[in-house]
Amino acid sequence: MSKNVVILFGTESGNAEFAAEDMAAVITDRKVQVFDMSDFSSENFESTNLYILICSTHGEGDLPSGAVPLYESMKSLKPDLSDIEYAIFGLGDSSYENYSRGSEHFDALLTSLGASRIGEYGRHDAQTGTLPNECAVTWTQEIIAQS
Repeated sequence: MSKNVVILFGTESGNAEFAAEDMAAVITDRKVQVFDMSDFSSENFESTNLYILICSTHGEGDLPSGAVPLYESMKSLKPDLSDIEYAIFGLGDSSYENYSRGSEHFDALLTSLGASRIGEYGRHDAQTGTLPNECAVTWTQEIIAQS
């Protein structure tokens, strides 16, 4: 049985949110929910869901402000996520030293809490001059086909 999908986005400028909405629109064979990371709690993770995280990078490789509470909560509470599957997509600009680092913070934390990443690590580079939506949608379709 296919898992439901929960897309969690962390954004500073809105790009991750717009991409998350487009990602959700192409998943037609499952129940999909989209949440701003600021509206999601570490207690909300359920094994019946596949989690797709899309996160931008802010400042010098930092998380966007809306993603910080979830990250800090998970870091301090250390929930057992050994029954959780996730995929991750990072937004960034490769002209910066800490390209796509915001998403890497979540990837490392989820792994340390026992969660299993599925599929390729997705990334969009703002240096391409394109919005992340198209790249994120193509990546999402590949992740869903694998899960």
